[in-house]
Amino acid sequence: MEPSQLRAVIASARNGSAEGYETLLRDYGPRLYGYFFRATGKHHDAEDLLGEVMLRLVRELKNYDDRGRFEPWLFRIAANLVRDRIRRTRANPPPMSISDEGDAALPLTDSLAGEHVPVEAGLLAREASAGLQAAMERLEPRTRHMILLRHFGQMSFRQIADLYQCPLGTVLAKVHRGLAALRKLMGGQDGME
Repeated sequence: MEPSQLRAVIASARNGSAEGYETLLRDYGPRLYGYFFRATGKHHDAEDLLGEVMLRLVRELKNYDDRGRFEPWLFRIAANLVRDRIRRTRANPPPMSISDEGDAALPLTDSLAGEHVPVEAGLLAREASAGLQAAMERLEPRTRHMILLRHFGQMSFRQIADLYQCPLGTVLAKVHRGLAALRKLMGGQDGME
């Protein structure tokens, strides 16, 4: 979205226009969702966080100082929500269950008797996703968030540097080293080297 167009949409949303908020959600929602999903590893949490960021946007947009830095401002809110969610989850881990989230009402034998999706494809996808999630968790938190913002939030390195208020070179180095560490951690899985 062009800067002048973004300013008009923000002004519209500030004036209470639902259309302004819908435009912001349409333009930033997929990137925010991708960031939230990779940060938490769960679709449900990503959806919850997307809802929370939109509520914060409605509450805090009046405090936004329009200097052409909306995206870093929005993703700073998102990053803070992710950090809070992770802290809460670690402090209060969810109870263990042998059923999947959507299969809670089905007996275990019925949930295992699926016939639509080849088992191998689903298992491989879950294994790869779980492996990536586990490797991401082993990274230093700031580096992990920078990688998530870059690759799943689709932010530029300059925007990430602005968000973290650090030099561009620092962001480039942290992301580069973080990706190298991920490659090393994932080296034994699915031929990644």
